[in-house]
Amino acid sequence: MLSIVTTHDYHVTMMKSVRIAALKAHLSEHLRAVRRGHSVTVLDRDEPIARIVPYKKDAGALVVRKALRPFHSTPLPPPLDPPINILELLFEERQRWR
Repeated sequence: MLSIVTTHDYHVTMMKSVRIAALKAHLSEHLRAVRRGHSVTVLDRDEPIARIVPYKKDAGALVVRKALRPFHSTPLPPPLDPPINILELLFEERQRWR
């Protein structure tokens, strides 16, 4: 599948969609399209799950930031107080499957 997306009346971006099996069968062909500047959206059946985009050397390397505070000082959420006893519910569920 090939989709043409136009933005701002003059920028045209070619976006190809391909299913996993077709990507595996024709990987080199799809990578050549990416080298030419096109994006490839990977579909699992008809659901988009990934996008292969051209690599930009000037995009910079991944930068790992220092933590704002130590992990152990992060406050925990309040404990859950459900209206039912979860252990009893779990036991009942397991008894049904025996």
